[in-house]
Amino acid sequence: MKHIYILAIVVLASCNFSNQKEKSQEAWAFNEFVKVDSANPILLPDTSFRFNCPISNKQVQWQSKNVLNPTAFVKDGKVYLLYRAQDSAMTSRLGLAISEDGIHFVKQAAPVFYPANDGYKQYEWKGGVEDPRIVQTPDSTYLLTYTSYDGKTARLCFATTRDLIHWEKRGPVLQSPKYINAWSKSGAVIVERVGSQMIAKKINGKYWMYFGDTNLFMAYSIDLLHWEALENAESKNLVNVLSPRAGYFDSRLVEPGPFALYTPKGIVLIYNSSNAANNNDPSLPKYTYSAAQALYDTATPYKQIDRTKNYFIHPDKDYEKIGEVNEVCFVEGLVYFKDQWILYYGTADSKIAVAIAKP
Repeated sequence: MKHIYILAIVVLASCNFSNQKEKSQEAWAFNEFVKVDSANPILLPDTSFRFNCPISNKQVQWQSKNVLNPTAFVKDGKVYLLYRAQDSAMTSRLGLAISEDGIHFVKQAAPVFYPANDGYKQYEWKGGVEDPRIVQTPDSTYLLTYTSYDGKTARLCFATTRDLIHWEKRGPVLQSPKYINAWSKSGAVIVERVGSQMIAKKINGKYWMYFGDTNLFMAYSIDLLHWEALENAESKNLVNVLSPRAGYFDSRLVEPGPFALYTPKGIVLIYNSSNAANNNDPSLPKYTYSAAQALYDTATPYKQIDRTKNYFIHPDKDYEKIGEVNEVCFVEGLVYFKDQWILYYGTADSKIAVAIAKP
C-alpha cells in the first residue's frame, strides 16, 4: 500500500511537470477561442441576393449555395468581413459584410470581387475566386491574396485596393514559367499589429508569405508586388516549412489560416489541418478539419521553433459537422477589435461562425 502511494505521488508529480512543460512550450500561442453559440452561425446562404454576372451576362443568385471561409479587418471602428460565396453552379465570388460589434453583420447587396471579362478570366472562370486573406501595406493599401480556380487548377493570386471598390488584380503570386500552372493556394502574409491594423512586416528587407494546402511553403517580395518562391539552392525545389504529422489531427494536410502574426516571441501562424483516413487522430472522424498553431523565428521566418500538440478548434456543432463538406472548421479571419481577438471561420463549407479569445 505504501509503495502504491509513493508511486501515485511520483506519477502525479510527473503529470504536473508534463502539463507545466506543455504550457511553457505553448505560452506563445493565442489563448483559447470560445465559440459564440448565441449568435452562430453569423452568416448564411441567401437566395434573395442577385447580381448580374459580367461573363454570363445573366442574373445569378450569387450566394444561394454556400457562404464560407472569410477574411476580416478593422476599418473606421467597424469589422469588415470579406467572404467567399457560391451560386448554384458553384462559382465563387467575394461578398462584403460590415459589423458594429464584430458579431452581427449586414451584407452588401453585390459581390465586391469576382470573375470578369478581364485579363485574369483564364484563371478565374468558371470556378471563381476563393478563400480571401487581406492585410494592409505600409502605405495603407489593402493587399488581398485569394485562390483563382479555372475548374482544373487552383492558383494563388493577389490584388490591391484602397477603397474596397476599385480593385487591381495582379495575377498569380508565382508567375515564373516553373510555377504559373502549378497548383497553389492560401497565401498568409506576415504582419505586425499596429493598434487594430495588421500591417505587412518586412524582415531582413523582404516581405514573406506562407502558402500551400498539403505542405506549407513560402514566397517573398521586396515590394509586395513581385513575388518569388523560396527554393532550396541546390535542389531548386520549394522549401517545406510545415508538414502533416502521422498520428495527429493534422495527419492528412496543413493549410494557412489568417495572416501570420509577428510577435516578440516569434511569428505565430494559425493553420488549418485535416485528419487522414488512417494513421490519424482516432478521436476525430477521418477528414475532419480543425486548426492549430505553429511558431517561426522572427529573423528567419522559414525556421520552425514550436508547434502546438493539439487543435484549438474543431467541429462539434451541427452546422460544423454537416454541410457541403462535413466535419469542417476552417479558420481564415482574425481581427483585434475592442481589445480582444475575434476569429471567423467557415463551417462545413456552408456557413460562417465566430469565436472570441479568452482574456
